[in-house]
Amino acid sequence: MDQSQLTLVEQYRKKLYRIAWRIQYRARVQTNHEFVMEKNEAVSAPSFTESSNSNMYTLQLINSLSSEIGKMIIFDLYILDKTEAQIAKELKLSQQAVNKWKKKMLKELFRMLSSSNC
Repeated sequence: MDQSQLTLVEQYRKKLYRIAWRIQYRARVQTNHEFVMEKNEAVSAPSFTESSNSNMYTLQLINSLSSEIGKMIIFDLYILDKTEAQIAKELKLSQQAVNKWKKKMLKELFRMLSSSNC
């Protein structure tokens, strides 16, 4: 082989190498984004009693908050899955006010939970 053929072969080799690398990279990215389940792993939903106990505990926590408006906002946001804008419209408050109430009540919940775990 002469020098020009050798460089042509090297160019094609580099191109093939890059293409193969891209294919492997895409495959790795795709597998990292997919959920891989082991053969022995069983996916189980929480039982009715577990979920109802969790719901009852959540409602007890919400009811233990100090402010009625705060209770309503947290309940609507996290239990009824409403947006801050919807709640603001219902309560005739600004969305910023709803956000401040939410943050205030979440801090209170955090304090209650951290003090009860000590």
